[in-house]
Amino acid sequence: MERREEQPGAAGAGAAPALDFTVENVEKALHQLYYDPNIENKNLAQKWLMQAQVSPQAWHFSWQLLQPDKVPEIQYFGASALHIKISRYWSDIPTDQYESLKAQLFTQITHFASGSKIVLTRLCVALASLALSMMPDAWPCAVADMVRLFQAEDSPVDGQGRCLALLELLTVLPEEFQTSRLPQYRKGLVRASLAVECGAVFPLLEQLLQQPSSPSCVRQKVLKCFSSWVQLEVPLQDCEALIQAAFAALQDSELFDSSVEAIVNAISQPDAQRYVNTLLKLIPLVLGLQDQLRQAVQNGDMETSHGICRIAVALGENHSRALLDQVEHWQSFLALVNMIMFCTGIPGHYPVNETTSSLTLTFWYTLQDDILSFEAEKQAVYQQVYRPVYFQLVDVLLHKAQFPSDEEYGFWSSDEKEQFRIYRVDISDTLMYVYEMLGAELLSNLYDKLGRLLTSSEEPYSWQSIAETIDVNYSDVVPGLIGLIPRISISNVQLADTVMFTIGALSEWLADHPVMINSVLPLVLHALGNPELSVSSVSTLKKICRECKYDLPPYAANIVAVSQDVLMKQIHKTSQCMWLMQALGFLLSALQVEEILKNLHSLISPYIQQLEKLAEEIPNPSNKLAIVHILGLLSNLFTTLDVSHHEDDHEGPELRKLPVPQGPNPVVVVLQQVFQLIQKVLSKWLNDAQVVEAVCAIFEKSVKTLLDDFAPMVPQLCEMLSRMYSTIPQASALDLTRQLVHIFAHEPAHFPPIEALFLLVTSVTLTLFQQGPRDHPDIVDSFMQLLAQALKRKPDLFLCERLDVKAVFHCAVLALKFPEAPTVKASCGFFTELLPRCGEVEPVGKVVQEDGRMLLVAVLEAIGGQASRSLMDCFADILFALNKHCFSLLSMWIKEALQPPGFPSARLSPEQKDTFSQQILRERVNKRRVKEMVKEFTLLCRGLHGTDYTADY
Repeated sequence: MERREEQPGAAGAGAAPALDFTVENVEKALHQLYYDPNIENKNLAQKWLMQAQVSPQAWHFSWQLLQPDKVPEIQYFGASALHIKISRYWSDIPTDQYESLKAQLFTQITHFASGSKIVLTRLCVALASLALSMMPDAWPCAVADMVRLFQAEDSPVDGQGRCLALLELLTVLPEEFQTSRLPQYRKGLVRASLAVECGAVFPLLEQLLQQPSSPSCVRQKVLKCFSSWVQLEVPLQDCEALIQAAFAALQDSELFDSSVEAIVNAISQPDAQRYVNTLLKLIPLVLGLQDQLRQAVQNGDMETSHGICRIAVALGENHSRALLDQVEHWQSFLALVNMIMFCTGIPGHYPVNETTSSLTLTFWYTLQDDILSFEAEKQAVYQQVYRPVYFQLVDVLLHKAQFPSDEEYGFWSSDEKEQFRIYRVDISDTLMYVYEMLGAELLSNLYDKLGRLLTSSEEPYSWQSIAETIDVNYSDVVPGLIGLIPRISISNVQLADTVMFTIGALSEWLADHPVMINSVLPLVLHALGNPELSVSSVSTLKKICRECKYDLPPYAANIVAVSQDVLMKQIHKTSQCMWLMQALGFLLSALQVEEILKNLHSLISPYIQQLEKLAEEIPNPSNKLAIVHILGLLSNLFTTLDVSHHEDDHEGPELRKLPVPQGPNPVVVVLQQVFQLIQKVLSKWLNDAQVVEAVCAIFEKSVKTLLDDFAPMVPQLCEMLSRMYSTIPQASALDLTRQLVHIFAHEPAHFPPIEALFLLVTSVTLTLFQQGPRDHPDIVDSFMQLLAQALKRKPDLFLCERLDVKAVFHCAVLALKFPEAPTVKASCGFFTELLPRCGEVEPVGKVVQEDGRMLLVAVLEAIGGQASRSLMDCFADILFALNKHCFSLLSMWIKEALQPPGFPSARLSPEQKDTFSQQILRERVNKRRVKEMVKEFTLLCRGLHGTDYTADY
């Protein structure tokens, strides 16, 4: 095996003349990788070494790098290279060399048994890979042979060294199997072979673990080895003795972590539930850990309590159904459930003083699901046993969800606070789930608690989750809750936050019971003035304004006044200001037109004055921030200000709608008033993408909300967009143009200004293509989407003589070759809209006839390897459209295009190309089949067909 420089087929071999993979060069590159301070040199070295590892020369230099006089880093690289060659290029090794390769690896492992541990592990992984490739035919008793060879007395290595090396080898073998690149049919054979071979492993592990003379390092390794083997789904009954030994080892602090890992892995195997008798024997073993658990909790030993909790939860969560089925053993299972309850309620605040309680939450879901899945009779029995347990769980979770004192909380890191926030969300989800089992009784129970807690500092935390997720419309508890909320003595920010979110969660209920709005709205408006309640108060107001808008007119003046006040005082961050404007948009939508205009005037006037002032000033960064902020406020207001109630249309006729107002839309009135001002701002900031984007957003959101009501603005907006785009082309202007085309292009009255705008942006973008579009992938992306929308909504736009359809077609072919995936997708989308129009739009038919072959060549190049594999479905769509709408042309072009040798890939044979073209031409109905053909073909083109890389997509 040492002189195999001519090894065939290895990746990277083609580059070998330029890359001299000698031992000396490998050592130099490794020195550079480890010790050169220059990061670029390190990267180059790493790249070169990766090529070296897969080169044919690796068979030669690997063994030399393992010489005893080399340093561990170099030896490690040699061992890694051997593993790569064996695992990835097994088919290159002649069968007559298997035995010598095996013998050499055994020899090296024996040498390193008393040497560097990292090199030993790597060599073990290489031998494990070799064994998996030879099993079961070429090496039927691989594991038994390994055990026998390492137990031979004539070895120069001491007994403990041999034992540890054997354990390392046995540990990595199942791990290597899990990650191996074996084909599926081989995987099944090897798994079956390993299942038999565990008969040679487990007795040895039992003996070593139970031997009093076994040193700690050996027992540690035994547990890791056992942990590794059980993941091969070994029958649980075969593991009994080892699991018991692992339970005994939990008393030894050095072996604790490894024992936990082994027990949890053994219990968690999917197949374990078949072995109910073994599971029943495990319950007393787990319950026997309760003293150790209590002791650990008392001593603040979080590692031990965490480990024992993991074991209890693994047994309960994975096997609750199987164990509940054993009705005669209900008491021992209930004892296990109570042990898990102890873990849920472990003292301390998560994640600072304890990290265990969060492990248990999924168990409670599982247990409840399993109880509710039984037939009625059995379910009734278990409901009787477990309902009290779940009521206790609610108490425990409410206690765990409480915040620490402000003083203590102040010392927590931001990461700890975030973990605690997520933990509280998980608890709230669990409480919501428990409602399914405990029903209205839980609501009454919580309501009583809330009444008792009103004077204490504890919080009505659970109401938020229950209110958010339960259909409480008919619960007699909720009116009482709404009545109690204003009486809660709010002692801290966290409690105030919870109260706000609870009110928000009840907003739909309030819409059905508007008489209760007055109880809670003053609280929300009061909270708006507190920066610490920014998110909860603003989001709650937004929910109320959205859900209850038809009942809010009596409160509108007050809501607008308070909102205006907090906006002027700049209490909230930008995103909350935007939400607040959306809330006001919902609110104003339900008022009479005169009222809307009056409120809009008072709300917007201060911002318009500010904008007028800013428009006069010389552009600078702080001006820009202020302008973008004001434009953002306006666009968020217009997003939800919908007097025609388009967004309610889907909610059915029974909705209490106001009559659709006559006369101009208030948003349009305001937009017309500020149009000149916006143009003035634009004239100074035309070259700033952010400001242009903010201006376009105002109109885009207004168009989306107002739909046809926006019509009076169409001519002047088209004119403004034309000026903007011809001065400095930007993607946001194209996106707004696309919206206008989508909504208004099919209406005769609006077609002239929209056609003029469409022609102008097309002409400007085509000029951009002539200058080199590579710096503007976003513009090209938006342009392709606009063209596709035009074809979809109003193909007549392509009939205009002033539109150079040929140039548009060429630009779209060019865009297919961009490296940016969104741009390529948009271009493919354009062609899939264009090709079906060949018959009906004469200029389109003409350009496809003349230049369609160019499109096909670009598509084949992309499939051949020029484009990312993730985009193949998009290119398949173009092929399908060509086949469906231009069949005779495609059948001629595809044969011509695939004729040249090496196109679209040097890896293809003429037969493969011929098969592909015939397959494509035959399939004119099933788009999914075309996508599959393209995926197969692109793998052949890239030399990936049949490799494990095919699973990536």
